[in-house]
Amino acid sequence: MTGPVDGGFADPIQAPGTPEAEWQAWPGWAGLPETALGPFDRVVVVAAHPDDEVLGFGGAIALLAASGTEVTVVAVTDGEGSHPDSDLISPSDLVKVRAAETRAALAELGAADSAVVRLQVPDTKVAVYEDEVTARIARLVDGADLVVAPWTGDVHGDHEAAGRAAARAAASAGVVCWLYPVWMWHWAAPGDPRVPWRRAVRIPLSPTVLDRKRAAVAQFVSQIALGPSPGDAAILPPEELAHHLRDREVVFR
Repeated sequence: MTGPVDGGFADPIQAPGTPEAEWQAWPGWAGLPETALGPFDRVVVVAAHPDDEVLGFGGAIALLAASGTEVTVVAVTDGEGSHPDSDLISPSDLVKVRAAETRAALAELGAADSAVVRLQVPDTKVAVYEDEVTARIARLVDGADLVVAPWTGDVHGDHEAAGRAAARAAASAGVVCWLYPVWMWHWAAPGDPRVPWRRAVRIPLSPTVLDRKRAAVAQFVSQIALGPSPGDAAILPPEELAHHLRDREVVFR
């Protein structure tokens, strides 16, 4: 996790977001049907940056791992661009840190045996390499039951390009593709007409699974609490994390 003008902000991700309390109070949750997770033999989960897969689909990964599903995580970038002005860590060191955080997070989800494939596309440049990313994902999804990737309307260039690439790769292999939102919970509002709610389904998370996800998210220290200086500011402050620590996840089918 590293559009239209919103309140004077050219980038809606940088604008003040929708408080989680507004999402919690939304009556529209009742209109989102629940979806079953499987049974699946193999699922490929695509992330634009290390942590996207846990924020948007981590509870589901825990459920899949518990059911015996083979999970492959594809990190399109290494997320090295999240703190370009850091005084504490260089982009090359951040690559190593975020890879280790991913492994630790998967272990918390009970998915320590999951394969992690790093495509090492430059952070913020996924759209430039989109055709290559599509081809590489296509080789990985052959024989899978399901592909899951960032939503193509997430209003983050890397997320959208990774989602498009995964959707194209899944279609070429004849595999179903689900898309999970990440930044949408920040810039959208409950019932927002820009969101395809008719395609949205809920994945309920038990208290045990939610605890696993909470522990997994906490592993991404580089994104939560790198340091006090502006160049080391949290990409995921508490108000942002709250969107991803609910007792449900949402995907678009």
